[in-house]
Amino acid sequence: MILDFHTHIFPSFIRQNRDRFFQREPAFKLLYDSPKSRLVGKADIIRSMDDQEVDKSVVFGFPWQNPDLVRKHNDYILEAISRYPDRLIGFCCFDMRNENAGLETERCLKNGFSGVGELAAYQWSIGEEASANLESVMALCKNADVPILIHANEPVGHPYPGKVPGSIVSSYHLLKRFPDNKIVLAHWGGGLFFYSLMKKEVKEVLRNTYFDTAASPFLYDLAIYKKAVELIGSQKILFGSDFPLIKPGRYFDEMSESGLSAVEMDQIKGGNALRLLSCRT
Repeated sequence: MILDFHTHIFPSFIRQNRDRFFQREPAFKLLYDSPKSRLVGKADIIRSMDDQEVDKSVVFGFPWQNPDLVRKHNDYILEAISRYPDRLIGFCCFDMRNENAGLETERCLKNGFSGVGELAAYQWSIGEEASANLESVMALCKNADVPILIHANEPVGHPYPGKVPGSIVSSYHLLKRFPDNKIVLAHWGGGLFFYSLMKKEVKEVLRNTYFDTAASPFLYDLAIYKKAVELIGSQKILFGSDFPLIKPGRYFDEMSESGLSAVEMDQIKGGNALRLLSCRT
């Protein structure tokens, strides 16, 4: 079983008219101003999954500032998982500063969503306001036993759209605030798992934390796979492609070249995600 834990899809009214959303949604403009930044829909991801031999994918929208866009995009995700119930798994997405985040999470979970994410701050660091707004979200997810996927980026290296300073520090504070939630940090958590080598506190804070591989070929040497397995264990790593950014096959090639065992690859490519989503898949 191959399960892609990190993919983005958009409804046609956004795909076909992206420019009209740039003025009031600066984060969307930041990531999708370039025509090279692809926007795809539910039929596109199914075609790709068939081509790449991916069995299931977690799909989600975008953290819009506009509450109406949040609802419409989440409704599109609902439409997608209803159309392809055996292939697509829906996550609820919104801006973490949204005062109605809890109500939207409750609505989505009642309608068959399997988690929350990708929650992202592409132009600011997660602060007290966002953390406070997530109280009700985290309580709902804990009660439903579903995971939350949160964007994170590394503090050093080359710049790119959406990379903000302080990302892994704010992510760490979030993990400390919600220690009983199952939280997945995207993009290897910005390298946060390296700090599991510290003697105090970090290992305990990361006990319910998972890390996905999204964008790994653009960010890390393929040795990241073996290092991560050594430090946190293969059971804490989830394959995520960040589709349509990178095709899944590229990740599988890197996993194989990195020297992972067949068992480790099976866990990362889908076994761990199935276990994490067991109550919903």
